[in-house]
Amino acid sequence: MADLPYVLLSCAASVDGYIDDASEERLLLSNDEDFDRVDDVRATCDAILVGANTIRRDNPRLLVRSEARRRARVAAGRSESPVKVTISGTGDLSPEAKFFTTGAMDKLVYCDGGSVHKAADRLADVATVLNGGQPLELKRVLADLAERGVRRLMVEGGSTLHTQFLRAGLADELHLVIAPFLVGEPAAPRFAGPGPFPQNAGNRMRLAETRQIGDCVLLRYLPGEGARS
Repeated sequence: MADLPYVLLSCAASVDGYIDDASEERLLLSNDEDFDRVDDVRATCDAILVGANTIRRDNPRLLVRSEARRRARVAAGRSESPVKVTISGTGDLSPEAKFFTTGAMDKLVYCDGGSVHKAADRLADVATVLNGGQPLELKRVLADLAERGVRRLMVEGGSTLHTQFLRAGLADELHLVIAPFLVGEPAAPRFAGPGPFPQNAGNRMRLAETRQIGDCVLLRYLPGEGARS
């Protein structure tokens, strides 16, 4: 399905594969240099997608931080930061979350078809609530984003979304930053959950780049077309 957006997964994980610990506070895995790299990648994208649990747990703003990059986007006729997108089975999100209250760009919420009206009652003043299918279908969401002009989509987690995109073969590129420590907490979330993946021992991802970023390392993989073919 060539008309779908180019999908880039972005994640930082510990050496043992965790993207957070089990505490209530967000675990910072990366460093300032890598945060700036992520900001640079954000500035190249048309939309940023995070899961509903990421909004609830981390309350992210999802904005381009660099003033120079924001100016460059505006000069090119784009919004200062990419469109914000989330996927939620229930639409049970607070309209006071920073996802909704920061930035003048569009905010899109894709819900399970059975929850659209309930979510719209809660979020209609702060976002556009859309039917993502019943059950939710990633390809349907991606196709709708493409119709809205999204050509390059950055997925910033969490674990459930990364797992779904990889299992469906819908990830074109993966940026995985490894932090130089271990978490070791079984209750903490990992980069990807269990399940059958097309990117397996018989179908290895292509390593396109390795880069040292301070005490971290970036691994840039190209997972392949997978389910798009």
